[in-house]
Amino acid sequence: MFKSAYPLGVLLGLSLSVTGVSAQSRKPLYTFPLGVEAYTYRAYFPKDVVATLDTIKALGFTEMEGGTPKGVTTEEYRKMLDKRGIKMVATGAGYEQIVKEPESIVKSAKILGASYVMVAWIPHEKSNFTIENAKKAVEDFNRVGKILKDNGLTFCYHNHGYEFGPYQNGTLFDYIVQNTNPQYVSFELDILWAQHGGADPVALLNKYGSRWKLMHLKDLKKGIKGDLSGGTPPENDVVLGKGQVDMPGVLKAGKKVGIKHYFIEDESNHEDVQVRQSIAYLKNLKE
Repeated sequence: MFKSAYPLGVLLGLSLSVTGVSAQSRKPLYTFPLGVEAYTYRAYFPKDVVATLDTIKALGFTEMEGGTPKGVTTEEYRKMLDKRGIKMVATGAGYEQIVKEPESIVKSAKILGASYVMVAWIPHEKSNFTIENAKKAVEDFNRVGKILKDNGLTFCYHNHGYEFGPYQNGTLFDYIVQNTNPQYVSFELDILWAQHGGADPVALLNKYGSRWKLMHLKDLKKGIKGDLSGGTPPENDVVLGKGQVDMPGVLKAGKKVGIKHYFIEDESNHEDVQVRQSIAYLKNLKE
């Protein structure tokens, strides 16, 4: 029987030391600025815009996606953001508004200093998103996307789950991506809604690569079976890493395809607690 020259305790110490060094040497997986979708604080902005922005700053967010809250002008809001070192990377727009008045969207986005404009919903009958809806969106997105590009902005469509219904050899989302002009139309991946609609967020990232420019970070409660409705109760929105989404896989794939802007969006009714926990989760993830 082999006998070591070192006592068992020393050997265990060496083992733990090596393990510790290995763990400490692992690199952070999330290496981008902390971003937040303003909708997370939908219950806060109407009460006090300044206090809400102070909260966002205190949490360490330096990037945001959203629009101008009620009660202040876009110019005033930009000054508030600048004062707190918060960059409005992307601003949202309603489908009807951007189709009818793209110039007004361009003006607001430029005042806010945004580089991206995203649309998060295509009008359609409840739970019945059709190829006709998709074709109309493709036509509108290509036209609007060119106007935005001519003005130095990037148009992004944000998936909402209902687009993953089957069509031919793929889905209606595939149809939208494949029939929009890459020069004018890019995409924002909402990983919860992709998961809820039956898609695999990691596979989507790998499939469409550089078409993705932005990402909403959120997680779907385990055990919840999704559908094509584009809706789910607030209690199904959970802390990052606690739900169904393969968060490490998503972040690795997102980095691989070149996404640089990620926004935590918490649609629960416990955002005051959950956002802090989601931030901690991101900061503690290692490669």
